[in-house]
Amino acid sequence: MKNMIQLVTCAVVTAMSMEAAKAALNIPSNGSDGDLVVTNNTVIDLSRAPTAKWDSINTGANIGIGRYDSNKWAVVYHYRSVRIEGGATVTFQNHASRAPVVWLVQSNATINGTVSLDGQTGLTPPGLAEPGPGGFRGGAGYYASGASEAAGFGPGGGGIDLSGDADWNAPFGGGGSYGSLAPRGSSTYGNTSLIPLVGGSGGGGGFYEFGAGGGGGGGAILVACSGHLSLFGSVRASGGRGASMNSRYGTPTGCGSGGGIRLIAEEVNGSGVIEAIGGQSSPYGGMAGGLGRIRIERQTNSFSGTIAPTGPSVVELPAGATPVIWLPTNGPTVKIVSIGGNPAPTDPRAEFGAIGADLVLPQITNVTVVVETTYVEWTTNVTLRASVITVRATPRSDGNYTEATAALTTVVSEDPPVARWTANVPVRDGYAAIQVKVVRP
Repeated sequence: MKNMIQLVTCAVVTAMSMEAAKAALNIPSNGSDGDLVVTNNTVIDLSRAPTAKWDSINTGANIGIGRYDSNKWAVVYHYRSVRIEGGATVTFQNHASRAPVVWLVQSNATINGTVSLDGQTGLTPPGLAEPGPGGFRGGAGYYASGASEAAGFGPGGGGIDLSGDADWNAPFGGGGSYGSLAPRGSSTYGNTSLIPLVGGSGGGGGFYEFGAGGGGGGGAILVACSGHLSLFGSVRASGGRGASMNSRYGTPTGCGSGGGIRLIAEEVNGSGVIEAIGGQSSPYGGMAGGLGRIRIERQTNSFSGTIAPTGPSVVELPAGATPVIWLPTNGPTVKIVSIGGNPAPTDPRAEFGAIGADLVLPQITNVTVVVETTYVEWTTNVTLRASVITVRATPRSDGNYTEATAALTTVVSEDPPVARWTANVPVRDGYAAIQVKVVRP
């Protein structure tokens, strides 16, 4: 059987301090998607967004459907204003890339209803729970011999604990991690600036009769307004619950982690809810997901509502500030260059066979992955701290993720600092998602 490699968009994991430039508060919205007014439950289909540069102007049939910028890994909408009426809920149909959502608003946004980017509850196998846009899928549950429970997807995807639990001597899934480490989870990632914008990771699958899948990770959204953001409803990006256990004849499944919510406005007011928490355990077990990340940037604050997790990153914008929307040109980035000597696609989809593999390799047990970093620290001095580049392979089904630390192999350029790193990652037959993350010193 050939190894079918699926790629997922990678995220630089780093502690960054993003300082607002000294200029008038300015949101780069051209308003070409018009006014978003939602009075009834509405699904925004992100897959309709044509591929285009993030600041392009939509005309004709494209007005109101946004644009997908693969270089930014985001589906971007340029609204004149936003109003979500009370009682109405906005949800999203994922883009094939599962990119996060960016709303750039020329004036004011009023959310009296609900904007939801929650991850999906774990599915009966072979299904995989979808994340909110910008998040990562839940792991598969036990299905048959050779198609057993598998780890959740994403940089903090819940692993498979082979030690079993007290009630059933079989592997079970850990919770997805993001801003905090989930029970039996793998690792945290991301940064308080939410630049780049990324969501939560999926929980691992479990064993229960015909199996139970892990919950999907919460999604990620940026709402940036030049005027006021009035929030009397809710913005949610919480992780999905692992598939419920209706009896003790099984092992726990992992819940997805909370996602990312970034809000920017001249003033944030209201008494609503901002929530990015992990999925909660089911009555018969299930590892809860880790917390997500929340970032609020504003000149004036009169918001008196609920924020969960508590203690969000809050930036007080001085008068005349220009918020930083995207990673600066000298910001740290990482990308997969090649897998097994084959060039990696620049816009991977990881559809696991639905539209064909991103890359097909011969039957192997280990694969060489080459990654390239820009503006990421390196050193050949073993006494100094250097960046750590980790490559993870997560199987579509049947087992835990595998990881390998990449070694510095080539300095491409000193100015700008560009380097290539190589990792030798164990893989299994069948589909797998390969992802890279960086932790800077």
